[in-house]
Amino acid sequence: MRDIRKSIRHLNRYQEILRIFVKYGFWDIVERIKIGLIPDLVKKIVPQTEKKGISTLNTAERLRMAFEELGATFIKLGQMLSLRPDLIPPEIAQEFTKLQDEVTAHPFEDLEVELKHALKIPIKEIFAEFEMVPVAAASMAQVHKARLKSGEQVAVKVLRPKIGKQIATDVDILLNLAQLIEKHIPESKLYDPIGIVKEFDKTIQKELNLTLEGRNMDIFRRYTEKDTTIKTPRVYWEFSTKNVLVMEFIDGVKISEADAFDKPGIDGKQVAENGARSLLKQIFEYGFFHADPHPGNFFVLPGNIIVPIDFGNMGRIDEEMKDDLLEILRGIIEKDAYRITRTLIKIGSIEDQINSRALQRDILELIDRYYGIPLNRLDAAVPLNEFMKLIREHHLKLPIDLVMMGRALVISEAVGMQLYPEFNLFELLIPYTKGVFISRLNPFTQSKYAMRLLEESMDLIKNLPEDIQNILLKIRNDRVGINLHHVGLEDFTREMERSSNRIAFALIIAALIVGSSLVIQLNSGPFLWGYPALGIIGYVLASALGIWLLISILKSGKL
Repeated sequence: MRDIRKSIRHLNRYQEILRIFVKYGFWDIVERIKIGLIPDLVKKIVPQTEKKGISTLNTAERLRMAFEELGATFIKLGQMLSLRPDLIPPEIAQEFTKLQDEVTAHPFEDLEVELKHALKIPIKEIFAEFEMVPVAAASMAQVHKARLKSGEQVAVKVLRPKIGKQIATDVDILLNLAQLIEKHIPESKLYDPIGIVKEFDKTIQKELNLTLEGRNMDIFRRYTEKDTTIKTPRVYWEFSTKNVLVMEFIDGVKISEADAFDKPGIDGKQVAENGARSLLKQIFEYGFFHADPHPGNFFVLPGNIIVPIDFGNMGRIDEEMKDDLLEILRGIIEKDAYRITRTLIKIGSIEDQINSRALQRDILELIDRYYGIPLNRLDAAVPLNEFMKLIREHHLKLPIDLVMMGRALVISEAVGMQLYPEFNLFELLIPYTKGVFISRLNPFTQSKYAMRLLEESMDLIKNLPEDIQNILLKIRNDRVGINLHHVGLEDFTREMERSSNRIAFALIIAALIVGSSLVIQLNSGPFLWGYPALGIIGYVLASALGIWLLISILKSGKL
């Protein structure tokens, strides 16, 4: 029964998803992926009036509106894709930044049941006060202000009831749709739909675990505890679970509320610089950064102190990637396209054969377009988007943390310009990265690298005799094999199997017709309408199979 209910739930959601995509003008894609009879059902149930009024919108706008209507899972998918202009066209990534995650608050009665279930005790035994109206409501969770019995003001973040089941259903459907899209729309492989869904599944599972968000807050607070320009809310672990996060309540001004910056003690220019410097420290010193620094995720306290919130989306940059970043920046400063190309190929995932010389030429052209332009006239988003487009065209997939870092820097600059129109991130970025690069050249740092290299070399030398002996033993015992993997023959194999199945069906139908004809000629009982019954049954069965085979051939579009 559980499997039946799950199948019905999947079918209903399938129908809803396809209906909304058809509503926003994506019928051609729904038709091409060939989901049995579902497209025909969808075509019948979508009112013609719903298809009107979208002809004036471009593809990116229609896709964003469809994602918004489909709810939490698709909103989160769109938000993730907005951080990956290396995977999707930049105009769609930019449009997805407009996805709003503010929804109507969930009824408090249901939420109270969820809180009691998660905390194991009634909320009245933990909180002296609990405001039923949330201070923020999103598609996956909502936040309520409360006061603990001990007197501290806290913010209580609670996952919406049954959100996990809804997301699990949607991810299953998304994965199935991605497989169908890759199978029936060959040009989609450039964007790796299956890889996108799998990456999204990993990301969304982290956001469904509020314990992980709390751990991120603890790590971030530990890194920034000596930074007087940053304050990180404290987590009350004794009252927090996977579904509930209780944290210190910060009564500050949201950066998105620009008019509030007229208050004394808050200076827009200083806030912009503090935020940018903090992000650079997070990337190049801590290696742990807030990957979604949009205005709604930051409060400001008097004294220009920044309070980040929503730690569900964090990025990590290890020491090796920091070195690679510095190599890229050095290549940009020195107009060394070869250095940049070599580093990108090293850190990127190559889906297909890459033309390194063509990539190097395109990078040099990109650098030339912006080289020498005064920093105060350079918008970081423009060259970054062009760079991501170039990466996508050359089928090079960068590590997600590196792309998130670039996006975070662009958002930081946009927020800074909102607070202070003359703000320019490059004026802080280039001197800062030069300082980091120089610090990496000091003898102490170099000696650490030399020691690590020496240790790795010693391990290699120490294990080399044993590794060679193991290889020789495998060769001697005929245990060495060569695995061959064909590329590009999947469609050919599939078509061969389909053709073989059709030939087998045709032979069965022919055999039924010949056998039935012989039975009719023998004229032996039992009889049906004056004819041998076995012969009649054989003809009917052959006719049914023949009609079914003809329909399948017509539906495939290949006679």
